[in-house]
Amino acid sequence: MSESMPLASWKTQIFESVLGFLPGWIQIAVLALIVLAVVASWAVRIRRRIVQRRAARSGPPVRTAAHYGEDSGAHYLGQYAPQAQSRGADHLGAHAPRPATPAARQQPSGADFLGAYAPGQQRRGDGTA
Repeated sequence: MSESMPLASWKTQIFESVLGFLPGWIQIAVLALIVLAVVASWAVRIRRRIVQRRAARSGPPVRTAAHYGEDSGAHYLGQYAPQAQSRGADHLGAHAPRPATPAARQQPSGADFLGAYAPGQQRRGDGTA
């Protein structure tokens, strides 16, 4: 009856047949590595759960995702947000352009230098503009 009904799956049978051809010391090493991999995966999974629980208990409250029209992802960066970049004019010092004041005279335009050739002026017969 045991020959008609295999008790192990096909994967187990293949694994046992491959290991059966190897020397004993290799079989033991392979089995030890498999057991080590399983134990390590369990340890990593348990450690992740512990870290998640600690973070949930001690961490600051997590803000939910922004809805349309609310803050974007950059507003949640906090100390990791990029600093405001300075422009070239910020480093000019005394050579930086000064803001215009109402009392300041406007700079002359090109039409101010045309003299007698400026449009809109009528010429007089005596040669003066």
